[in-house]
Amino acid sequence: MNIRQSRIKHGAEVNTHSLNDIMFFLLLFFLIVSTMISPSVVKLNLPSAKKTQTVDKQPINLEISQDMRYYLAGKEVDFENLEAAIQAAIVNKTEPTIVLRLDKELTVQQLVDVLEIGNKLKVKMILATRPPNG
Repeated sequence: MNIRQSRIKHGAEVNTHSLNDIMFFLLLFFLIVSTMISPSVVKLNLPSAKKTQTVDKQPINLEISQDMRYYLAGKEVDFENLEAAIQAAIVNKTEPTIVLRLDKELTVQQLVDVLEIGNKLKVKMILATRPPNG
């Protein structure tokens, strides 16, 4: 019995020609989706070099305690008089900024009520937080 071995050897082969196209489309898809999820995460107010501007470096502190007591620049104010007190505090300020210090037990609606007053008076408001380890 004469068994001949075949001289043609068949090796395993993986065709990877279309892998480049698939990787390109995946990359393109993730780039597009990542910009659509949060298009304006970082907003920067870059200063203009053509003009000089004066900036108010001393913000006004507005503190709200857990029992809903409002303290504007260290003085207690009723909520009904808060808008007038803020307006009086920002009279001579070029870019008035109010730093909000709220107790963590307050609701979002109570924060929004104060932010509406600031929006009405066109005042920049910043919410102060504590560092994670402090």
